Amino acid sequence: MNNKKRSLIDTIVDPFQRFFKIEVFGSVLLLIAAAAALLWANSRWGNYYFGLWENDLSFKIKDFILSKSFIDWINDGLMAIFFFLIGLEIKREIMVGELSTLKKGTLPIIAALGGMLIPALIYLYINKDINTESGWGIPVATDIAFSLGVLGLLGKRVPTGMKVFLLAFAIVDDLGAVAVITLFYSSDINLNFLIIGIGMYFVLVLFNQLKVRNYHIYVIGGFIIWYMFSRSGIHPTIAGVLIAFTIPLRRRIRIPVFKHRMNKNLEEFSGKAGTYKITLNKAQLAAIDNMEDEIENVQSPLQFLEYKLHGFVAYIIMPVFAFANAGVILYSSGTQDLFSSLSFNIELSLILGKLAGIFLFSWISIKIGIASLPENTGWINLIGLGLLGGMGFTMSLFITNLAFSDPGLINYAKIGIIVASLISGVLGYLVLRFSLNKQIA
Repeated sequence: MNNKKRSLIDTIVDPFQRFFKIEVFGSVLLLIAAAAALLWANSRWGNYYFGLWENDLSFKIKDFILSKSFIDWINDGLMAIFFFLIGLEIKREIMVGELSTLKKGTLPIIAALGGMLIPALIYLYINKDINTESGWGIPVATDIAFSLGVLGLLGKRVPTGMKVFLLAFAIVDDLGAVAVITLFYSSDINLNFLIIGIGMYFVLVLFNQLKVRNYHIYVIGGFIIWYMFSRSGIHPTIAGVLIAFTIPLRRRIRIPVFKHRMNKNLEEFSGKAGTYKITLNKAQLAAIDNMEDEIENVQSPLQFLEYKLHGFVAYIIMPVFAFANAGVILYSSGTQDLFSSLSFNIELSLILGKLAGIFLFSWISIKIGIASLPENTGWINLIGLGLLGGMGFTMSLFITNLAFSDPGLINYAKIGIIVASLISGVLGYLVLRFSLNKQIA
């Protein structure tokens, strides 16, 4: 295999392998955070849990004041970074990954469309309360961390093609959820702030076209866009996805050139020893500077940010979000009425809707010849993956906060999400474990 082909494979496979490992461990932290929130919210100290998130945190620079409650900083601020990472992943997949060609992307794209459309239709069909009609967007989402985490429990028996399909599907699903939030869950629009935000966005697009690679510039511009979106009525997390698409993907130099220049600088560094053992001479310091420049030039700004942010998002942001949002009251007077309606609607839409949508749309696309099953994957495996798609959790909790303002409805929607995610995860794991064991045998 020549170096060029090896480099292309590494570009596609290496980020996926690292992504998968981080998501598996991140799902464990997510589960711990959610369990801790449930325990605290339903303990005798539950009022402290709910009161904590209502405290304000303010930043002031001269006459500029930015003030939000803790829960808003998490849901609008930290989650904007989460959405920024999603945007980076989507762009990479479209440019060089599993969505880069029609042949690669057809099945996960079609599966994701079915996995969004059918749950939403089921919810709207069985919903009988006009007050909960806006919750149709809750079951359209799939949690990447939890779904890949369950798949990770099955170890090496899971074919790579199956992992890649689930990852690509979940990313397309997230893109769909972002579109749903943008189109249907934005409040009254303030055009003045929106125009300024869009104007700054096109400035970043221009920087990309001019090949500006300093990511600090994009961060500063991104904060302005985030703030303008938050004031305009467009949910500020959408800014995260848009900003990600302005980040440059391409490297400045090719890998063979990088290797040649690094070897030359290493020879320069090694061949000119300093006068003292604990210091370096000017030639060695210059060689180090040159190597640092080459290291920067060989990195894709997009992949660099994705690499740096992925662990932070998986290990910090998502557990914090889960801890702040998963605390629901599991018992109260009048529980039965709401639990049997809103919670049940969400559970049915996530568990059966996701399974039906993913499997049915995939089956049709394969039968008519526009897509094919992933390598070493059977129909029973696809049922298991469809069940894992019912683990909505993070994005579903996020949409819940946008869909409802009534604390009671939010509480019971979250109960439905948690129950559905748990059932979907267990069933998906059992189906895949049984089917994969039979395939290995």
